[in-house]
Amino acid sequence: MKAVALFSGGLDSILAIRLIQSQGIEVIAVAFRSPFFISEQKMRKMRETAEHFGFKIKFIELGLDYIKLVRKPKHGHGKNMNPCIDCHTFMIKKAAAYAKKIGAKFVFTGEVLDERPMSQNRNALDIVEKEAGLQGKLLRPLSAKLLPMTDAEKKGYVDRNKLMAIHGRGRNPQFELAKQLGVKEFETPAGGCFLTDEIYSNKLRDLFKHQKTVSLDDVRLLKMGRHFRLGKNKIIVGRHKEDNLQLMKFSKKGILFDAKGVMGPITLLLGKADKKSIELAAGLTARYSDAKTDEVVIEYGKINKEIKVKKVENTEKYMVK
Repeated sequence: MKAVALFSGGLDSILAIRLIQSQGIEVIAVAFRSPFFISEQKMRKMRETAEHFGFKIKFIELGLDYIKLVRKPKHGHGKNMNPCIDCHTFMIKKAAAYAKKIGAKFVFTGEVLDERPMSQNRNALDIVEKEAGLQGKLLRPLSAKLLPMTDAEKKGYVDRNKLMAIHGRGRNPQFELAKQLGVKEFETPAGGCFLTDEIYSNKLRDLFKHQKTVSLDDVRLLKMGRHFRLGKNKIIVGRHKEDNLQLMKFSKKGILFDAKGVMGPITLLLGKADKKSIELAAGLTARYSDAKTDEVVIEYGKINKEIKVKKVENTEKYMVK
């Protein structure tokens, strides 16, 4: 018998998987990738965890349909740009479709009742279950005894008596269960999703405000450099070597700037470039370069045009934050 788990890489989802595995059920974990969460490094860690505990893992890429959801979620955003209820519903629908495709008997998650007051209270759990089309069918092994029986329990796929009744924000029950199930290494629950980050969320709001159509690359760029705005033009100034290398990969999307003869950032100008935006991009490049003079020669464009500019003093005026 097979079951599909939603897998975040955190302790709760690992424990839920171990509980289902302990009942002799093969688990296939589904994890979701987007520009908002799961880096290459985390993917490697998740694969290592899956291999260690003997379950398969399937990564599903979230695309433009997910960006549209983030832009205008039915149930609103959390403290920042995190649309947790809509996000869970979206992912569970995807997992259910995959479960049907591979002939899995049920879908389960690592959610804990009331662990997150806004997105894991009883009402939120019920909304997600209903809108995902899994009313009475979505199993949450860590809190199962506090929730109505699911089809998987009624049909005898899983033994309800061997499931848990964990609730609330305290983590001690999970730590104790981890010892019992041989789970020694796991990630902390904090972090992981850029949509919960205030600074990133402000950049995303700015992007949505100024662009009707947003691409995956537009979202990826939000994680790079310092961001500045001049009308509909966006200017991204690299903060360090890694930013510079990443920004150079997006040269086809805009115009690159670089200080001539001195160490400094790579700057990317996006939008319909005009004289003012080019001068500002060049001035910001000069401002964050190692140049000792007030005026700096900046190279830009594919044929290395040159412009001599003064360093921008009032960067706060243009910064997106």
